[in-house]
Amino acid sequence: MLFFKEYRLIAACYVAIFVNSEGADYVFMCAANTAGAAVIVNSPLCQITPNVVMNTYMLEAAYANKVKKFVFISSGAAYPDLGTKALVEDDMFTADPPPVYYAVGWMKRYTEILCKTYAEKISNPMATLVIRPSNIYGPGDKFDPQKSHVTAALIRKVIDRLNPFPVWGTGKDVRDLIFIEDFLEGVFKAFADSAPFLAVNIASGKGHTIEEILNTALKVDNYKDAIVSYDPTKPQTIGYRIIDPTFAKKTLGFEAKTSLEEGVRKTITWYRQTFLKETA
Repeated sequence: MLFFKEYRLIAACYVAIFVNSEGADYVFMCAANTAGAAVIVNSPLCQITPNVVMNTYMLEAAYANKVKKFVFISSGAAYPDLGTKALVEDDMFTADPPPVYYAVGWMKRYTEILCKTYAEKISNPMATLVIRPSNIYGPGDKFDPQKSHVTAALIRKVIDRLNPFPVWGTGKDVRDLIFIEDFLEGVFKAFADSAPFLAVNIASGKGHTIEEILNTALKVDNYKDAIVSYDPTKPQTIGYRIIDPTFAKKTLGFEAKTSLEEGVRKTITWYRQTFLKETA
């Protein structure tokens, strides 16, 4: 079973091998400067420079060292806001990213353009793969309240038995979640594709409200007396986002299989075994 820790380790190992000039055939660029809703809303530029610099230099160095394929983990946040439409790959550049994701969205798009440039617009091209994930969650995720995304934040609060239990937003926002094991399966299936350039959604294609995610975590962890309150005045990002996985299913034979309840249960079990051994 591969977790977020191993997912990041894959990136670290490939980068380390590559930087040490020991001869890497492939680079998986999984490293990124990320943050939760509050940081994105209040400091929209904080992720731009670190990510642009590391992505640009990694591509340049990969090409200089004749890497066979460069894999870039992009973001569903780069897609425009098209209401309740499930977002397909061709939607990416049809409009700007939503205002809350404008800077970070264009940062991801810029790296996608660089990937396409290295693969198709220069002599002696380098194959590149762009992965556009939906919201990834699971063991090894970031659970730090200042850095965690919504699913990890809710799971941490459930485990901590927070009561009263405040939740930012109305609880009606819809997110497309994909469990880390499913995501990694999709990444490696896409990696095996022979196309010199490919940009592909790796997602579940299933929408869950924040309220549903929370209720699932409460049920799985048998937390029955939580006094939940929703606060729409707190920072929020976008109300509806579903990433369409049809292309990956048809082209790569990939389909996410882990249900929300199963994924949340595995995540809670891992968290308790990892951080709460004394009380497990």
